Amino acid sequence: MPGYLQAVLFLPFFCIGVCSAQTPVQTLQESGIHGGLIVHLGCDDGKRTVGFYANNRYLVHGLDMDPHKVSQARRQIVARGLYGTVSVDTFDGIHLPYIDNLVNLLVAEDLSNVTMYEVMRVLCPGGVAYVQRKGKWSRVVKKWPNNIDEWTHYMHGPDNNAVANDTVIDSPRRLQWNGGPKWTRSHEKMSSMNAMVSAGGRIFYVMDEGPSASVQLPPKWKLIARDAFNGVVLWKRNIPLWHTHLWPLKAGPATIPRRLVAVGDRVYITLGLTQPVTALDAATGVTVKTYKSTEGTEEILVSDGVLYLRINKDFKPDVFKPENEHCWTESIRAMGTIGVWKPSERQYVTAIDTKSGKELWRFDSPIARLTLTVDADNVYFQTGQHIVSLNCKTGKEQWRQENVPKFTSLTTRNPPTLVSYDDVLLYEHNRTIAAYSRKTGKLLWQSAHPRSGHVSPGDALVINDLVWSAGVGGGEFIGKDIHTGEVKAEFSPPEMTWFHPRCYRSKGTTRYLLASRTGIEVVDVRAKKVDVNHWTRGACLYGIMPANGLIYTGPHSCACLMETKTSGFNALAPAKPPRDVKHEISASDRLEKGPAYSDNEHRSTEIDSDWPMYRHDRTRSGCTPISVPSDLEKLWAVRVNDKLTSLVSAHGILLVAAPETHTVHALDTGNGKKIWEFTCGGRVDSPPTLYGGKVYFGSHDGYVYCLRASDGCLVWRVLVARNKQRLASYGQVESVWPVHGSVLVMNDAVYCVTGRSAFLDGGLLFYKLKAETGEILAMSKIDEKAPDTGENLQKLQAGWCGLTMPVANP
Repeated sequence: MPGYLQAVLFLPFFCIGVCSAQTPVQTLQESGIHGGLIVHLGCDDGKRTVGFYANNRYLVHGLDMDPHKVSQARRQIVARGLYGTVSVDTFDGIHLPYIDNLVNLLVAEDLSNVTMYEVMRVLCPGGVAYVQRKGKWSRVVKKWPNNIDEWTHYMHGPDNNAVANDTVIDSPRRLQWNGGPKWTRSHEKMSSMNAMVSAGGRIFYVMDEGPSASVQLPPKWKLIARDAFNGVVLWKRNIPLWHTHLWPLKAGPATIPRRLVAVGDRVYITLGLTQPVTALDAATGVTVKTYKSTEGTEEILVSDGVLYLRINKDFKPDVFKPENEHCWTESIRAMGTIGVWKPSERQYVTAIDTKSGKELWRFDSPIARLTLTVDADNVYFQTGQHIVSLNCKTGKEQWRQENVPKFTSLTTRNPPTLVSYDDVLLYEHNRTIAAYSRKTGKLLWQSAHPRSGHVSPGDALVINDLVWSAGVGGGEFIGKDIHTGEVKAEFSPPEMTWFHPRCYRSKGTTRYLLASRTGIEVVDVRAKKVDVNHWTRGACLYGIMPANGLIYTGPHSCACLMETKTSGFNALAPAKPPRDVKHEISASDRLEKGPAYSDNEHRSTEIDSDWPMYRHDRTRSGCTPISVPSDLEKLWAVRVNDKLTSLVSAHGILLVAAPETHTVHALDTGNGKKIWEFTCGGRVDSPPTLYGGKVYFGSHDGYVYCLRASDGCLVWRVLVARNKQRLASYGQVESVWPVHGSVLVMNDAVYCVTGRSAFLDGGLLFYKLKAETGEILAMSKIDEKAPDTGENLQKLQAGWCGLTMPVANP
């Protein structure tokens, strides 16, 4: 059992003691939770639940056993204009309907039959529970497990070994959360995702949020903070001047990710290419300190309360003006002539106390990009002619090694890498790796090293005293002893079609290489097994981040495998042990009958002038057989303060869904007056279907709904999700297995698909329901296995460079 989940079983929490929290504001202040997901158990009429929404850093979800109270609370929240970011639903009074490690703050006036074990299961590490017992409130905090790790620097830590000390991370099988944007701005220009780190249960990243309609429009670079376990956006800071977003071909300068570090409750960044280093409060994004005379900083490392900066006094933002429409031609021109590192530039490394801002020492020298490395004793870097070691306390030179590969310039994409591990300093560049003694600088060994990544720096990943390159394509995985260079492990990946390697370096954990050959290849270096995941990938330039027991994949702009791979920002979790998997819900327990269930009202079949479903008919033709006059006049207009889906209409009723507020609106087609509205437990992302006097639609709460068309009264709803567990998706609480709004209805049957990917959370489920009663007539599963042979669908990848795979997205 993964230790992360095992920790839940042993209830890793401690009680801070009795507290005085009474109002939502007091509870928030005493909890120390500055944002994230808040669950209010016993929402009653919703007034107290709404009070927990202090600002847009919070996502609030209320629960109650009484459906009438939930309806009342929904009306209260809708009236406040907050429904969506604040929402409520029913639960059984025993099981909290959330995945593990999701909730930041849980408040319960009465736990009823919910156990503290269940409370601790849903709290994320560091999460807080406020529970009232016998009129007194107690505050309980979930401890941070010791088997998950942070990712504080671009390459994990200041030692540059991009390997997390995390034994929970495994092959991605579940979604923890996802969010936007769904796509980045351009594949032909610089990657919009530039840097990402994690500390204190939060993630921080630099992204261009400019319009995706055209990359020619100006950029909007921002530093963004999210909760690491539910993805709630906590704060944003503008970055006025960053690297040009028109830099050609999807990647970008390899040093850009080195401008962001997070340690403890501080974030360190240059809020602009030419700006000094700034320390921000990790919880709020407020500036704590700006470090004087640090303009020109290109790389930031932090170790033991000291900032180590590579500063270039001759630094100037690269000016790139496109000259050719062909991105590959432009890429070669940019890489070879613009932003080239030269040792003649005035450079130095400086050590600065993070609290006082005092400069401790400074050492003037050429410093090759990406080579600045810090461990407990020393600071290292490559000058182009030597490797240099400095005492990290005094800045005095310890040794200088001349027996190194030499260069007089470096392009922006493939600088060398230095890694400090144990008593060895590893140096990788241009498919060669060498090992030196950390203490003396003596050359220990040198050998060829497999290439990795596509136009990106090479790999030097040390796992259990072996150094690896994640390699490319069908090439072998090779692990060498860091002290001798002797090959200790060697094996090949599965035989299949491999696309070109991803445009970023690979990462690792203490158990796995996380290779970037086509998607995310989880390589068990001890068992010599490779788990292939072509269906997901990270963003060009930065890649993925393994931290907090999860694998984070940022938004990308790749157009290959469009019907198969994930999009948006995803936090991916390992599979749960069989003993922790919730039992499937029986068919009889899935059906909930509404007040109109016994109503046999059935209107005549829709006529030609109707538009009863998405794109008119069950073939989704988008055509109507009737003539539409060319001269149109406005009959009426109604303002709805929500984003709306497209419309459907039949029998004088116009239907439209407001996805973000979970509401279906029914209007009179003649005058636009409201007939009724119905609010459910999740987004309704597309218009309903009108059929036989009933309204049918799916929701992201995992249910399919049937309402009476005349008044919106519930006829039935059926849970088609595997179970009632929920996660956070695009800033709202949703079912792990959402249903798209436009279900297909024909021949008195309702058809729908629930789920997010054939490769996640057990796959997709295809349902056939009886339209009149909601009875489940058929159900089949769509997962990663071919139904006829059981073979993994990823082996069916084919076409030019393997650009086609079976459809896996709903």
